[in-house]
Formats: sequence, C-alpha cells, structure tokens
Amino acid sequence: MEANLGTTNLLLGIMAAVSVLEALLLIGVGIAGFLVYRRVMLLISELEARQIAPAMARVNAILDDVKHVSTKVKDEAERVDTALRTTMDRVDDTAERVRSNVKTQTGRLVGILRGARVALETMMGARAM
Repeated sequence: MEANLGTTNLLLGIMAAVSVLEALLLIGVGIAGFLVYRRVMLLISELEARQIAPAMARVNAILDDVKHVSTKVKDEAERVDTALRTTMDRVDDTAERVRSNVKTQTGRLVGILRGARVALETMMGARAM
C-alpha cells in the first residue's frame, strides 16, 4: 500500500503545482487584460480629443447656423403671411367700398331713369287723351 500512497502523493503534488501555475496564469491574464484596457482607454481619449471633439464643434456650429437660418425663415414667413393677410383685408375692404359706391350711384341713375320713364309715359298718356 505504501507504493500506492507514494503514487497518490506524487499525483497530488503534480496537481497542486498545476493549480499554482493556473493561478499564476490567471493573475497574468488579469494584469495583461488591465494593461490592454488602460491602453485602449488612453487611445480612445486621445482619439476623442483629436478627432471627435473638433468634429462635434463643427457640427454644433452648423446646427447653430441652421437654427439661426430657420428662425429667420420662420420670422420672414410670419411677416409675409401678415403682409398678405393685411393686403387681402384691404382688397376686400376696397372691393366692398367700390361695390357700395357703384350700388349707390347705379341706384340713383336707375331712379332718375325710372322717373324719366314715368314722366314720359304720363306725358304721352296725357297727349293721347
């Protein structure tokens, strides 16, 4: 049985050594992963500072210009709309005045013509008798 225990102890020692090597390997992989993470984060921050920040500044400037232009267009559209509405109101008012004046003048003329016709009919009727 002693030979069996010696073999068992040898195998247990080998397994312990492999476990220690695995632990050291995992620690090394963890440290390497941390270093890679730090380098990637540094690279990303540099990339952001060199490329993304200026691009964002330009995009924001363009958006500000677009906002300014759209505000001006909106204001001008409102101004044109107000001018058109005012002009249409004036045209409607003028048309109403013209219609009223024409009706008044035409009514007078029609009255004069009717009066003349009645006078003529009366005079013609008086002569016929």
